[in-house]
Amino acid sequence: MTVYIDPPVWPAHGTVFSHLVSDASLAELHALAEQAGISRRAFDQDHYDVPAHRYEDLLDLGAVPVSGRRLARILADSGLRVRARERPEKLRHRLLRRWMRLAGPGEGAAGRAWTEVGEELLQRWSEPHRHYHALPHLAAVLSVTGTLERAGELPAELRRPVLLAGWFHDAVYRGAAGQDEEDSAQLAEQKLDRLLPEPEVAETARLVRLTAGHSPDTGDAAGCVLTDADLEVLGRDPADYRRYAEQVRADYAHVPQEQFAAGRAQVLRGLLAAPRLYRTDTGHRLWEERARQNIQQEHAELERGDRGVPA
Repeated sequence: MTVYIDPPVWPAHGTVFSHLVSDASLAELHALAEQAGISRRAFDQDHYDVPAHRYEDLLDLGAVPVSGRRLARILADSGLRVRARERPEKLRHRLLRRWMRLAGPGEGAAGRAWTEVGEELLQRWSEPHRHYHALPHLAAVLSVTGTLERAGELPAELRRPVLLAGWFHDAVYRGAAGQDEEDSAQLAEQKLDRLLPEPEVAETARLVRLTAGHSPDTGDAAGCVLTDADLEVLGRDPADYRRYAEQVRADYAHVPQEQFAAGRAQVLRGLLAAPRLYRTDTGHRLWEERARQNIQQEHAELERGDRGVPA
C-alpha cells in the first residue's frame, strides 16, 4: 500500500493544492495525513486537498510524487474513487425524486407527510458516521431492485414494498447487527402508518427484518429480490469490492483491529458456507462466481493480517 501526491497546481483560496491519495487503503491515507498534521476537514471523500507549502513535508513522510494524470489513474484502479454521481450532493436530489414516485394517493397534508418522511430518511442515510451504509448503498439497492424487476424476478404488485424496504432497511444504523434491522423495521411501521394500507406497511417491515439474515424462503420473490439487491456489492469487480471492504472497516472504526478481523472473518466464512449467496436466478448468474472469489480473497488477506487496518 502506497500514498501518492501530485504537483501543487490546483488553484483555490489564494494558493495551489496537491491531491493526496492511497492506492489501496483509506486507513493508510488518513494515518499519513494525521502524521503530517493535516486536518480531516481537508479530506474530500477519496482524497486530501493539500496546500502547496505542505508538499515537501508529505514527500519527507513517504508520499510518492506522480503526475496528476497518473494519480487519477491510481485512484481509479484502487477502487476508492468516489464517482461524481455517487457524491451526496448529486445523490440526494435524485433519491428524493425516486422517493416521491413511490408516494401513495393523496395531496395536501398527506403529500407533505410523504415528503417529510423522505427527507428524514435521506438525513438518516447521510449521518456522518456512515461510510458503506450511506447514500450510495441506498441508491445501489434501489437500482439493483430495478434490474431484477426488469429481468422478471419481481411481480409488479410487489414492487413498492420491496423499494420501500430498500429505503428503510438501514435507516437506523448504529453497527448493532440484528438490532439495527429491527429498529429500522419499527421505524418503517411508525413512519408509514396512516400513509399506506396496513398490509403494505406490514410487508415492508417484514422485508426489512429479512435483511438481518438474508435468508428468505425460496418462494418469497420479494424477499429474494431485496436480499439479492442488498448483497449485490459482493459480486462487483475487485476494485469496487475492495472499496466496499474499506468502507465496512470504517463503519466499525470503533472496534479494535484484532476483534474486527476475527468478527469479519467469521462473517466471510458464513457467506462462503452458504449453498448460494443469491436467491434469484438472475442474481446467481450475474454475481455468484465473482462474489465468492472476492470473499475468498478478503478472507485470505484477513488471515494473513493484510486487511482491516483501522480507519
